[in-house]
Amino acid sequence: MCEAIELLAKPLLSRPIEDLMAEFGHVTRLMADDPMMRWLGPHKGVVHLALASITNACFDLWAKSRGVPLWRLLLDLSPEDTVRLLDLSYLDEVLTEREAVELLRREMSTRADREGMLRTGYRGYDTSVGWMAYDDARVRDLTKRAMDKGFSAFKLKVGSIDQSRDLRRAAMLRECVGDKGTIMFDANQQWTLPVARKMCGELAKLKPLWIEEPTHPDDLMAHVALAREIAPGKIATGEHIPNRVVFKNFIEAGAMHYVQADCTRLAGVGEFLAVSLLARKFNLPIVPHVGDMGQIHQHLVIFNHVAMGHEALFLEHIPHLRPHFAFPAQVEGGYYRTPLEPGASCDLSGSERSCA
Repeated sequence: MCEAIELLAKPLLSRPIEDLMAEFGHVTRLMADDPMMRWLGPHKGVVHLALASITNACFDLWAKSRGVPLWRLLLDLSPEDTVRLLDLSYLDEVLTEREAVELLRREMSTRADREGMLRTGYRGYDTSVGWMAYDDARVRDLTKRAMDKGFSAFKLKVGSIDQSRDLRRAAMLRECVGDKGTIMFDANQQWTLPVARKMCGELAKLKPLWIEEPTHPDDLMAHVALAREIAPGKIATGEHIPNRVVFKNFIEAGAMHYVQADCTRLAGVGEFLAVSLLARKFNLPIVPHVGDMGQIHQHLVIFNHVAMGHEALFLEHIPHLRPHFAFPAQVEGGYYRTPLEPGASCDLSGSERSCA
């Protein structure tokens, strides 16, 4: 991946950042369609992850050059300037550039109604209470600690080879948080469709907000079937959906209810925003998967809420990698505090930089 980054980034070297970002949608399309490297994807795998790294670095540098956090830079852009950052190719039949601009412009008049979130913070959910290897006592203890810290939403890993263990732990989590707590279950793609049908049916009795990645992430039709069969239960997916085109297919087919786009799995901030616009058009909520531990996404969910009118649900919180960042996300009382440092909050700590 590092070699792919170096190869794809060569044409960007020495370009003034403002000039580069003024046509960034065009630039990213050229990089994504590099004639020598595109075949390694296309638009997925190592090359696409490399493009995400380059794109996110460009947005970080752009915000730092202006001396503002990324969320502020994005909010200060006009709808036209925002859309010029994006590559909307292959979305034309459902989302044109003109429609994207109109969507952003339509939300301008009500932005002030949503900017209060900048003061209150963005609600988080704790995804570290229920890793697969944790025994029951540890899940109970971590859940209590998270509740004491102000969290009211929690996610548990399921999808083990012992289905009875999954069901027991799921019921235990519901017991721990009570009827008012919000719970989600994450199968991490482990179930075949027949198993998913059975397990989703059982887990639905515990009234989770969603069941995440219930089967293979490429199996569109299995997700369509599950979405229909487990209703009113909901499916969340997107952690392993590699690009905006596949998101378009899942969204149009009714195969997902919560869109878990990730700017480190997609081609960076630009493609994340393209998927966010697509989800907004179809009135689906964005709840990102945080491959970056929430560092960049804490900026993007602010923009999604304030500029696009997305509902402010919550953002995944995974605290155990905080020491690796120079400016780790601040979560207090169960809420992400609005970051104020210039950039995208993705600087590594001094020791990490020296190792790199």
